[in-house]
Amino acid sequence: MKDAVQTALNNYGTIKAKANYLNASKAAVLQSRRDYLPNLSVSAQQDYGTVNGQNGPLYGFGGLGVASSGLPLPEQNWNAAFGALYLANINWEFFAFGRMKEKIRTAESLARRDELDWQQEQFRHEVKVAGAYLNLLAAQRLIRSWERNLERADTFRAIVKRRADNGLIAGVDSSLASAEASNARITLTKARDLEKEQANLLAQLMGVAPADFVLDSSIITRLPAVITDTVTLNSSGHPYLQYYESRIRLSQKQEKYIRTLNYPAFSFFSVLQTRASGFSSQYATDQTAFTHNYWDGINPTRSNYLFGIGVTWNLTSPLRVRQQSAVQGFTSKALQNEMEVVDQQLKAQLVLADVKIKNALDNYREAAVQIKAASDAYLQKSVLYRNGLSTLVDVTQAMYTVSRAETDRDIAYSNVWQALLLKAAAAGNFGLFINEF
Repeated sequence: MKDAVQTALNNYGTIKAKANYLNASKAAVLQSRRDYLPNLSVSAQQDYGTVNGQNGPLYGFGGLGVASSGLPLPEQNWNAAFGALYLANINWEFFAFGRMKEKIRTAESLARRDELDWQQEQFRHEVKVAGAYLNLLAAQRLIRSWERNLERADTFRAIVKRRADNGLIAGVDSSLASAEASNARITLTKARDLEKEQANLLAQLMGVAPADFVLDSSIITRLPAVITDTVTLNSSGHPYLQYYESRIRLSQKQEKYIRTLNYPAFSFFSVLQTRASGFSSQYATDQTAFTHNYWDGINPTRSNYLFGIGVTWNLTSPLRVRQQSAVQGFTSKALQNEMEVVDQQLKAQLVLADVKIKNALDNYREAAVQIKAASDAYLQKSVLYRNGLSTLVDVTQAMYTVSRAETDRDIAYSNVWQALLLKAAAAGNFGLFINEF
C-alpha cells in the first residue's frame, strides 16, 4: 500500500502540475519584490542627416516625426553630418502608500495558496489510491471465492453426472448440475473482468502502465489497531480546509492591494544626456561649418543632467477602485461560504465514517458465523444427496449460500478498511490509515 501511494505521488500528472504551479507562484514572489527596484535605462544612437529647421507647429503622430534641430534658414540645403546621443535614465516609484508592499504580500499569499493546493491534491490523491487499492484487493479476493465456488460446482457436476450415467438418479439432475457449473464460470469471468477494471484504475492513479498487481492480501484478514479510536475534525490542520482558508486570505490581500490604488505615487527620476554633432557652433552664421568626418560627428561635446521628484494621482481612481474593492469583498465572503460548506460536509462525513465502522465491524463478526453455518449446511446437503435423502435443488441452494457467505465475508473485510479510510479522509489525517501498513 505504501509503495503504491508513493509511486502515485511521484508519477501522477496532476500532482506534478500543481507542483509546477507552486514553483511559478514562488517565482512570481521574487518578481514582485524586484519590481520595487528602480528602472535604469541606457541608450545610445548614432545618426547621419540634415538639420534644416522650420518655424511652425508639429505633432509627431504615430511616432513618425523627426527630431531634427537646426536653424530655420531661408531656403533648403542638404548639408549633412554625423551626430550621436548617449543617455542614462533612472525612474523609481519609491512611495505609493504601501502599494508595492501589498503587491508583494499578495504574491506571497498566492504562493501559499498554491502550496496548500498542492498539499491537498496530494492528500486527495492518497485517499483515491488507497481506495482503488482496497477495491482491487477486494476484487482479487472475490475471484478466489468464485474460483472455489466453481471448484465446488464442477466437482458436484462430476458426481451427479457419474450417478446419472449409472442410472442412480434422473438425467435431468446432470443437466441442472452442468447449468450451475456453467453459471459459476460466467460469474468467475465477470469477477475477473471487474478485477481488470480495478487494476487499470489503480495503474492510472499510480501513473504506471497497466499490469497484474500483486497486492498485500494479509491486511484484509485483520482489523486495524485504531479502528475504534475517537477522532475529531482538526479544522486548522485539514488539507481541504487549509486550502480554502488560503483562498480567503489571498482574496483579503487582494482587497488591501486594490485599496492602495486610491492614493498617489511618488517617483524619483534622473537623466544624464550627452550629445555629439558634426555641425559646428558657427553653423548659424556659416553654413559651411560642418564636417562629414564620422569620429568628429560622434565625439561627445555637450552634456546635460536632470533629476527631480514627481507625483502622479489619477483623481478619478477612487470611483473605480471603490467598485473593484467591493467586488473583491464579495468574493472573499463567497469563499468563506464555500469553506463553511466544506467544513459541514467533513463533519457529517466523520459522523458517517463512525457509523460505517460500527456496521462494518458488526458484519465482520457475522461473516465468520455465516461462513461456518453455510459450509456445514452445504456439507450436510451434499452428503444427504449422495445417499438419496435430499434433492438437487437443496444442494444447489446450499452451494449458493456458501458462495454468498464467502462473498459477504470478503466484502465485510474490505469495508472495515474502507470505513477507516473514509474516517481518515474526513479527519484530514491520512496517517491514521496508512500507518496500519
